[in-house]
Amino acid sequence: MRIVFGPFILDLDTRQVTRGGLEIHLTTKAFDLLGVLALDRPKVLSKAVLQERLWPATFVSEANLSNLIAEIRHALGDSAQAPVYIRTAHGVGYAFCRDAVVIGPRDLAVGNGSCWLEWDGHRLPLAVGAHVIGRDPDVEIRVDQSTVSRRHARLVVTTEGALLEAFVSKNGTFLGSERVSAPVPLTDGDAIRVGSVQMTFHVRASVASEETQLL
Repeated sequence: MRIVFGPFILDLDTRQVTRGGLEIHLTTKAFDLLGVLALDRPKVLSKAVLQERLWPATFVSEANLSNLIAEIRHALGDSAQAPVYIRTAHGVGYAFCRDAVVIGPRDLAVGNGSCWLEWDGHRLPLAVGAHVIGRDPDVEIRVDQSTVSRRHARLVVTTEGALLEAFVSKNGTFLGSERVSAPVPLTDGDAIRVGSVQMTFHVRASVASEETQLL
């Protein structure tokens, strides 16, 4: 199982956390804690529950848990004062507070093929990694239109699939006719709208997929 949140992918099967294809190191217990919180999101888990899950039938100091939370926040670039991923429920425990998407075999759209965006005569190949869409000159996909925010949305491409994530914007991000409020997986031919700009996401099927369709 893979859980995608922000620019990160948490792979519970391979026990890896990656960002833009690069692995982020976590100790064994820190990885376990992140997995527990992500799977139970957005529920607050008490310190007693977390200690029992991480160290069953073993007494450990409460400081061990707070140290693991600090390790996770450091790895994700998170902050206790302004949490994006891990929230402290004071006097109770912790919660995973970021929207996330679980991706599985049906969402493995990219595979060994390639993907790209098309809009207004443009065709932009998408490499593995995060691609911000917006008017800012420094973003990966620049769309110089007044209805598009400086940092409007983000496409996250991995070897397993692609996701569309909306940032806060006046005119919104849409997949088809649905406004995007949480990361959503993309498939070939999906219509994307950022502001008033219409785009189409494409994936070239891998050779293995093409052979399967011919059988």
